[in-house]
Amino acid sequence: MISEKMNNNSVLNKPNAWAVLVFLLVAGITRALPHPPNFAPIAAMALFGGAYLTDRKLALLLPLVAMMFSDLLLEGLYQLNLREYSGLHNTMFFVYGSMIAISGIGMLLKNRVKPISLVAASFSASVLFFIVTNFGVYASGLYGTEPTSFITTYVMAIPFFGPTALGDLFFTGVLFGGFELLKSRLPEYSLVRVRVRK
Repeated sequence: MISEKMNNNSVLNKPNAWAVLVFLLVAGITRALPHPPNFAPIAAMALFGGAYLTDRKLALLLPLVAMMFSDLLLEGLYQLNLREYSGLHNTMFFVYGSMIAISGIGMLLKNRVKPISLVAASFSASVLFFIVTNFGVYASGLYGTEPTSFITTYVMAIPFFGPTALGDLFFTGVLFGGFELLKSRLPEYSLVRVRVRK
């Protein structure tokens, strides 16, 4: 007999998967809207996908798809001279790599979506993103190749950490709060856990 109860043997219903994808794409699109520097939903998208997609491959893939979609959108705006910076850049590998790692943090939030855990996950994601992406900046040689350039890279990035952390926290609240509200209003968008009774 099959009953709808929480268990590790779980599946994600299709309406939920589509709802998560829509939330991720909308979050990605917001990157193209005017916003303060580094105040973006990148880490929040990865946390959100990791937390709400029970299929691990989807949890890793869908945030990357949303990110690539937004990067291509930003590149299009750049090509049309509507934006100062390109959406495609030489540190993308490190940005996407950090998103994969942050999705792993999101997976730890499954069934534990509470304010304290979200704040902790968001701050952890901010720190991880800061470390990984600025290593990419260092590897690109932006601040030179001398031994001190490694320290210089991270020191120069410190002013950007505050807006990044605030953006991560804000968008984490919007994504998780919005989805929890959707689930409370429309039960069919709740995660369906399936347990097989012998």
